[in-house]
Amino acid sequence: MRILLITPENRFIKAFRRGQLNNFAQLTMPYLAGFVRPPHQVTLVDEYNQSVDLDAPADMVGITCNTPNASHVYRLADAFRRRGRLVVLGGPHATLLPDEAGQHADAVVVGEAERTWPLVIEDAAARRLQPVYYDEHPPSLVGIPQARRDLIRGRKLLRNTIIATRGCPHRCRYCNLRQIYHPDLRFRPVDEVVAEVRTFRSPFFTFWDDQLFMDAGYARKLCASLEGVGKRWAAMVTLASTRNERLLAAAARAGCTCLFLGLESFSAESLRLANKAFNVVETYEEGIARIHRHNITVQAGIVFGFDGDDEATFEATLRGATRVGIDGATVSILTPFPKTPIFDELQQAGRLLTTDWSYYNSKTAVAFHPARMSARQLWDGYMWFRRRFFAPECILERVRRSGVRPWQSMVLNLGYWRTVANRIPGKPIPGAHAAAQLHDPCPLMAVERSLP
Repeated sequence: MRILLITPENRFIKAFRRGQLNNFAQLTMPYLAGFVRPPHQVTLVDEYNQSVDLDAPADMVGITCNTPNASHVYRLADAFRRRGRLVVLGGPHATLLPDEAGQHADAVVVGEAERTWPLVIEDAAARRLQPVYYDEHPPSLVGIPQARRDLIRGRKLLRNTIIATRGCPHRCRYCNLRQIYHPDLRFRPVDEVVAEVRTFRSPFFTFWDDQLFMDAGYARKLCASLEGVGKRWAAMVTLASTRNERLLAAAARAGCTCLFLGLESFSAESLRLANKAFNVVETYEEGIARIHRHNITVQAGIVFGFDGDDEATFEATLRGATRVGIDGATVSILTPFPKTPIFDELQQAGRLLTTDWSYYNSKTAVAFHPARMSARQLWDGYMWFRRRFFAPECILERVRRSGVRPWQSMVLNLGYWRTVANRIPGKPIPGAHAAAQLHDPCPLMAVERSLP
């Protein structure tokens, strides 16, 4: 059986990401390709840099579907089915809304797929495909196959992503991890992780885990085993987990050069409303300095649109992020993904602007009515922050305050700066006029000059 696996990318996000320099390849489909054994054949298409051929020779097409890509994925699935291909959908959105996804697929894989995906392959080959596959028990991460990175095209230095753990112990109200994964926290054998890392040809890789440091003992053992491998890597952790100096030192010795911290907000009220009060704004500066002392940069997640945010939030966040020396940031608009507590609350309150999933991408659109400003004010403030935060003068100031890996930070920040100048296609707010050209000379405003 010939199997085609697709990592989808709709045109809005593709246009937004154009020019960024840290777009690592997605892991899901190369990982699932690792389960395919002869006599079956597998090919992979990543729409980030490849086009989908609807007439490609395939007996079964598998597509992973997140919420921003759902409408695009459904169109692809329908087109393949019209050509007589079996179509299987999985991923976050298919897990959250399997009945909706099932209208466009011959089978839907709900949740984690370590045990169900091999069954799908077997059943498809025998022409007995079931409409839904779901594993009631949390799959083990022991003995899982290595991802088929040989199928990834054109990523060169950015094809290496890997997981060591699965799950997150927190319950942030805007996050859908609890709805996607089994709640049990699981850990991959350290020797299996290191063996896979040793196969990487690139000197760089990133852990795709949601919280790599959630168990300090496991993380220290992993880091100790990565010493001497000769790779540089990044991972997502919480600021609270980096209070462990021994762990930070071990990570630095193992090759860690960047940690992504989901700070989300510089407002204690917004963090409380998001059920993320374990982030304490008063500790940001001290915590980031502690990470910097180990020669590790900080990429912060920043989200605008919480019910505690108003028009003053954007300037306050710019001041705070610059003052504490954040090296870089992934800036997003709060997005109420289906089945999350925030989605249910906004839906009941009549505050959703649309359920057209293409607006639910966190980057190029606002999908709800904010509490303390209009949707337009949220969009304009978000764009204002991006233009100021990634202005060359602000980049230089943050790099100066950090003092850690300045060339690495400069390159990554300039990649984000390039995206600010790109036209974002479509409408940022449902029913609004199309977005205008969104570039300007990014002048440094007095707010940055007045920082202490």
